[in-house]
Amino acid sequence: MKLIVGLGNPGKQYENTRHNMGFFYIDKYADKKGVIINKEKFNGLYAEFNCNNEKIILLKPLSYINLSGEVIKKYVDYFNIDLKNMLIICDDLDTELGKYRLRATGSSGGHNGLKNIEALLNTKDYYRLKIGISNDKLIDTKDYVLSKINNDDMQVVNDNSEIICNIIDDFINMDFQLLMTKYNRK
Repeated sequence: MKLIVGLGNPGKQYENTRHNMGFFYIDKYADKKGVIINKEKFNGLYAEFNCNNEKIILLKPLSYINLSGEVIKKYVDYFNIDLKNMLIICDDLDTELGKYRLRATGSSGGHNGLKNIEALLNTKDYYRLKIGISNDKLIDTKDYVLSKINNDDMQVVNDNSEIICNIIDDFINMDFQLLMTKYNRK
């Protein structure tokens, strides 16, 4: 069983904001697979489907992003998910827009959602796909990550949809080391 989690904030006011890259790409992936993320459990929206006789869960925590770990921990415990079978998709201020980074371990990089996940799972060893949103140091970080993405930047985000969906597919179907070799770029 694999758990693919997109981090974001719930609600219309947060749609198409930089902090919602995880929600954006998990929705794109669900669309690609013809899956609707509409079941609710443990304060999260999720969908299940099978791929190569393995159950896949797509999850969007409905807690605010800084409390995502609370929802994720409940899914990990309830579905008995091995953390090597979990991928977290989130935004990354330290990576340029249009780029991404795959990691198997490491620090939260200041991302409060990842900090919460690490605190509640009691580990930094889980797979994450960090989506670059760049960083405008002239704007307060909170205001920047919660601001709407302009049309030019949204085009870059949309242009990456296919590659991000391919990474998710490959995470489901291949060894992570091979995945990192195939896709890792910054």
